[in-house]
Amino acid sequence: MLRHWWQRLQARREDAAVARREIPADLWKRTLVRYPFLRRRSTTEAAELRRLTSLFLDRKEFSAMGGLRLTDAVVVSIAAQAVLPVLRLGLDRYDGFIGIVVHPGQVVARREVADDDGLVHAYDEVLAGEAMEGGPIMLSWQDVRAAGPMAAQGYNVVIHEFAHVLDMADGLADGVPPLPPDLCRNEWTTTLSRSFDVFVREVEAAEVAGTEPALDPYGASAEEEFFAVASEAFFVNPGMLSSAFPALYALLRRFYRQDPAQDTLWPREGR
Repeated sequence: MLRHWWQRLQARREDAAVARREIPADLWKRTLVRYPFLRRRSTTEAAELRRLTSLFLDRKEFSAMGGLRLTDAVVVSIAAQAVLPVLRLGLDRYDGFIGIVVHPGQVVARREVADDDGLVHAYDEVLAGEAMEGGPIMLSWQDVRAAGPMAAQGYNVVIHEFAHVLDMADGLADGVPPLPPDLCRNEWTTTLSRSFDVFVREVEAAEVAGTEPALDPYGASAEEEFFAVASEAFFVNPGMLSSAFPALYALLRRFYRQDPAQDTLWPREGR
């Protein structure tokens, strides 16, 4: 009885939030046109994607830097892509942060790293996005806006950074997010590590041959980056990922409870 009461209360709260942050039909249509991978949904799931996008907008705080104007089109574009990975997992997976900072373009961050002798080396890193535990999430609007045409390369900065959010939910950025009951940690780490090793060799061979690897070569830098890069491709160019790394695709399909290559979704987590 108490659980049903709480569920009804939550439903009323969510309905009120959706009403507060209702997305106009013409803006939603333009968003789907700009990012075709968002349209890979049944009528029911398309409605759920739109509903969760409104809830996301109600729960998160956006801020702009560098003179960028934070229009409705900007925030809806980001929110819709951010919601895609948790469409079957639930928006509460993002409860650990609130802030999203949007820059006009990529930013340069000063980094420091200590070598084995204890010497500290400083360098500059160009970032299209960055996720930190507890937030905020930083995104380049230039890269977000280009996500439609860049889907052919499997590139999507929003999905990449929000995959990191899922990964860091247990306090560690290691490519192993909190897993559902039907996915054991050993199976996950074995499949991810084997695929990562193959990809590292592929990137090395591509550098010698002057060719391009199947995925963004940045994924070869660490297993946690490989998870995020693979997640990008999973949602925006699933055929490419399933062809290049079928075992990894199958693993992500079970984790995200979606099958973009077949335009199908699994039952919601826990049902």
